[in-house]
Amino acid sequence: MEDGHEDLTTDLKVSYEEAMSSTTETWNQEWPQFAKYGWGPSVQAEKWNGRHAMFGWVFIMTTAYCKGHGLIPDADVPLDLKEWGTLATISGKSTLTNERAIVLIANVHFLMVSVCAALCPLPFSDPLLLDTTSPMYEKALAQNKEGYGYLPAMKMGVTEEAEIMNGRLAMLGLGALLFTTVLEDKPMLDVVNEWIGGAYY
Repeated sequence: MEDGHEDLTTDLKVSYEEAMSSTTETWNQEWPQFAKYGWGPSVQAEKWNGRHAMFGWVFIMTTAYCKGHGLIPDADVPLDLKEWGTLATISGKSTLTNERAIVLIANVHFLMVSVCAALCPLPFSDPLLLDTTSPMYEKALAQNKEGYGYLPAMKMGVTEEAEIMNGRLAMLGLGALLFTTVLEDKPMLDVVNEWIGGAYY
């Protein structure tokens, strides 16, 4: 039984790595102008997508906590169309609630952080896009080519392997959350609250 499980795991790993290698090679050949900056199926893209997903979970949980403890004033009250104008409009004359507006602004803030990381990264930070003039550029390209495989090595602490694994789990979790929200026709915060046994509110 154990041998069969190991064989299946090995087959999945090989299939995944072959598929990623083929996809990456095809992308690099067809879109070299994007590939050189780390766009497309690359470690750089996976890393930043994972960071966005992890931030998303932090903010979802923080918003649920604030909602459960009355820290969002008039959370379910729609924004005033006369005061906010079309900025607050969803469709027609329907407007965002205070809660949704706060979530939206937080995500716009993080988007701007990503834009800054792309256009003017700090010397000690990891850029959103690869810098072709950086002395670390060749290392980053090699890393994109090799990748972290089907299952990254379990290196605990502040390591790139841990970041990749955490990012993958965060992206998978967001996908499951979106699917459940649509399937059950419930707000995301309510779904998350149910998942943890009603601990938020």
